[in-house]
Amino acid sequence: MSRIGNNPITLPSGVDVSIDGPSVTVKGPKGTLERSLHNAVTATLDDGVLTVTRVDDQRENRALHGLSRALLANMVEGVSDGFKKELQLVGVGYRAALKGKNIEVQVGFSHPVLVEATEGVDFEVPEPTKIIVSGIDKEKVGQVAANIRRIRPPEPYKGKGIRYVDEHVRKKAGKAGV
Repeated sequence: MSRIGNNPITLPSGVDVSIDGPSVTVKGPKGTLERSLHNAVTATLDDGVLTVTRVDDQRENRALHGLSRALLANMVEGVSDGFKKELQLVGVGYRAALKGKNIEVQVGFSHPVLVEATEGVDFEVPEPTKIIVSGIDKEKVGQVAANIRRIRPPEPYKGKGIRYVDEHVRKKAGKAGV
């Protein structure tokens, strides 16, 4: 029994879902997303409620049931509200600046690192030490934010680096002085 897969997805106003075999298209005020579902699951729409059902109770199909439901729920939320990830730059001289649609990040290297915006992802830099990655596709937003964080991940001794705003970095004790 999939507890996640059995939950119905209620569609907010302004969101339109069209199902064409395994292909599901979700249109909303922020944009359009499309995804092809696995053959083991089917999506049905009736009276503004989207439900996902599976073919049988094999282990792989049970896993795909919950996954497909979660992906469709993220698509519905993305086209209605959107997603965003906030990154914080911690360190002396660490800063980011918007260069057109791209971001130029200076995090202690001999050169600034240019992060190019992918399609469907927008950047904001409200202050030099904060980056906001936003878009309608949760997967793309998370991946772009992870790629930015990978430029200089937070180190455990001083905590310097690029981290998510809600991330807690556990600091290690330094070298014991003799």
